[in-house]
Amino acid sequence: MIVVMKQGAAPAQVDHVIQRIEQLGLRSHVIEGTELTVVAALGEKRDGAKQALETIEGVDKVVPILAPYKMASTEVKKEPTVVEARNLKVGGGNVGVIAGPCSVESREQILEVAQIVREAGATGLRGGAFKPRTSPYSFQGLKEKGLQLLAEARDATGLAIVTEIMASEHIGMVARYADVLQVGARNMQNYPLLEAVGESGLPVLLKRGPSATMDEFLLAAEYILKTGNTKVMLCERGIRTFEDHTRFTLPLASVPYLHEKTHLPVVVDPSHGTGKASLVAAMARAAIAAGADGLIVEIHPNPDKALSDGFQALTPTQFKQMMSECKKLAQCMEKIKA
Repeated sequence: MIVVMKQGAAPAQVDHVIQRIEQLGLRSHVIEGTELTVVAALGEKRDGAKQALETIEGVDKVVPILAPYKMASTEVKKEPTVVEARNLKVGGGNVGVIAGPCSVESREQILEVAQIVREAGATGLRGGAFKPRTSPYSFQGLKEKGLQLLAEARDATGLAIVTEIMASEHIGMVARYADVLQVGARNMQNYPLLEAVGESGLPVLLKRGPSATMDEFLLAAEYILKTGNTKVMLCERGIRTFEDHTRFTLPLASVPYLHEKTHLPVVVDPSHGTGKASLVAAMARAAIAAGADGLIVEIHPNPDKALSDGFQALTPTQFKQMMSECKKLAQCMEKIKA
C-alpha cells in the first residue's frame, strides 16, 4: 500500500510514518513528488496496518497497490522516472541513445566506434566485455581487458559506458569501469543477479526475456527496485514467436503499454529485435514514434568482420543517417534527444 502524505507534511511526520511501517514488519520507501510525498509500505499484507497508518498525523490517505509490481507501478509514482549516467539521460521527455559494437574486440575498434558514436550525437557507448553466447565455442569477450578498453574510450569521449553483467561475482569488477549495468535477456529472471545489481547502486538497463510476459518483465524490475535502487530502465528487445523473417519479433506496442503501467523509462533495441541491419533504422524511427525514451543500437566499423552479431550491426554511415532521422522525429514528438 502507499501512504499519501498531506501537502506540506513535515519531515518529522514522514519519519514517523516510516518508523510505524517498519514496526508493522513492512519495508518503507519514500517517493518525493513535486507536490506530495508518498511512502510505499512493501511486504505481505498485515491485518490492521491500513487503519494504523491512516491515523498518523500528516497522513492524507492510505491506498492499496493493486498491481503485482509495487515499486514499478504508476500507482506509486505518477511522474516519469529519469535515469542519468554522465551525459546519458533517459526518460521524462529525453531520448537517450546508446550505441556500440556487440563485443569489444580491440583497442582500435572500440576507440574508433566511440568517436563515431559521440560525433553522431549519442551519449552512451555499449560494448560487451563478457559475452553470453549460445555456443560455448563462440567468442566469449575480452572480459576485464574489454572493460579497461571501454573505460579508456569513455575517458576519450565522455560517453557513459553500458555493458552486460552476467554473474553476481563480476559486479565489483564491472562497476569499477561501467556507468550502467545491463542485465541481458537470458538473465531477466536471474533473481539473485537482479538483487545484486540493484544493491550496486548503479543505473540498470534490464532487457526483456524472449518469452517473458509484461507482468514477468515488470516483476523482474521489482527485484531491482526493492533494493532501493530506482535507476532502472526497461529494454524491449523482441520476443520469440513463430515468425522467422526476423531474429525476434519486436512488439512496439510494449512502449505505450509500459508507459501506462510504469513510471520507468522504456528503451528499445532494434538490433536484437530484428537481427537484420537493413531493418534497424526503420524500427528505431518507429520506436521513437511510439514514444520510446531511448534506443540501444549495434554499430561496427566493419560488420562483415565482427566477431559477434555483425549481421545486425550498422555501419558508421548507416548509424549517422539513423541518428539524423531519429533526431528529426524526436523534435516532432517534442522530445529531447540526449
